[in-house]
Amino acid sequence: MTTNSGANAENSENTAGTMYEALGEDFFRRLVGGFYKQVRDDDLIGPMYPEDDFEGAEDRLRWFLVQYWGGPQTFSERRGAPMLRRRHFPFPIGMKEAERWLDLMSTSLDQFTEDELLPAQRDALWNHMQRVAYMMINQPDDHPGIRPQGGSLM
Repeated sequence: MTTNSGANAENSENTAGTMYEALGEDFFRRLVGGFYKQVRDDDLIGPMYPEDDFEGAEDRLRWFLVQYWGGPQTFSERRGAPMLRRRHFPFPIGMKEAERWLDLMSTSLDQFTEDELLPAQRDALWNHMQRVAYMMINQPDDHPGIRPQGGSLM
């Protein structure tokens, strides 16, 4: 992977072993910050976030993404195993919520130029974001892999 942290990607000769090494901490801070700027005023998913702890929620997402992409293990050190579905189960997440989360994340990704985020890196990040967003769906009528069953047990 080409290192493009703080340098023009085309002129970089170095290689990085992880996405975190290639992009750097500031990239993840900007990505998550751009996402949460939108969440605060979003009518659909904004209410799911704690008004008195937006900064904490922002930290947790940043820690998770940094850890997932090969950076420090801050999320696990402070929060334990990620258990994303379990942590999100109290919130009703359907297809509309997953799609809105992706819309906001897409807008945040749009702030980066190709010099800051190579197309292959953008594709890898986006693929991960989509998988996670759809994995969070916990409403049976909206989940592509869960079919509600009729009838009773007795």
